[in-house]
Amino acid sequence: MAQHQARKRFGQHFLTDPGVIAQIVQAIAPQAGEVMVEIGPGLAAMTQPLVERLGHLQVIELDRDLAKRLREHTQLTVTESDVLKVDFSELAARLQTLQLRVVGNLPYNISTPILFHLLNHVQVIKDQHFMLQKEVVERMVAAPSTAHYGRLSVMLQWRYDMEMVLLVGPQAFDPPPRVDSAVVRMLPHTQPALVDETLLSELVQVAFSQRRKLIRHTLGRWLTDRGFSGDFDVQRRAEEVPVQQYLALAQQLSARS
Repeated sequence: MAQHQARKRFGQHFLTDPGVIAQIVQAIAPQAGEVMVEIGPGLAAMTQPLVERLGHLQVIELDRDLAKRLREHTQLTVTESDVLKVDFSELAARLQTLQLRVVGNLPYNISTPILFHLLNHVQVIKDQHFMLQKEVVERMVAAPSTAHYGRLSVMLQWRYDMEMVLLVGPQAFDPPPRVDSAVVRMLPHTQPALVDETLLSELVQVAFSQRRKLIRHTLGRWLTDRGFSGDFDVQRRAEEVPVQQYLALAQQLSARS
């Protein structure tokens, strides 16, 4: 097979280290017959061991040349598309399953938009395992009152239980990225808090808009403008507010309206 030149516009960094690939596959623990979707399979380094265990695999690949190569594998169903345009709920319905397993070495330049896109389809997802920039994973799993805790932490921890399962250095890729990477496991909560996602997103964005200031300067004013007079301590920084308190505040605001 001819050499494929990594394309910067697609954020391509191909995983090549056999040891790392084996550890990731072990963490995913694919079982025969499961319905799994791989985002950005690239040169199929992880695709091959996955499909050997599953029997069949759905893959989403934007690069036309790579998609053509992947179609040569009879055990793959290839969707040539931007993942942000893929309706995972419709895909699950078409595959007659409510339990999609989603994996991938996500393009680091659009990893956060992909995570939020999948958040809209979490009801049909069993779990997610992603290779991401280490800093992004640290933000995803961060606890309150830490430097990495922020909007991404709150929005994702609302719907997922998450853990960093593997650290991966740049040398595991070709070409090597300029950052360290990590693999994260994301398990959807079975009974997440019922919250208006748009309202929660705006609330959290306002809270973290000026991290160094007390939230009375940001979220406090935002709440006052909405006539909120409930019990919520604004004499602290956004990073000091636990996820559950942001969720409870969003529920109070929804109840008022």
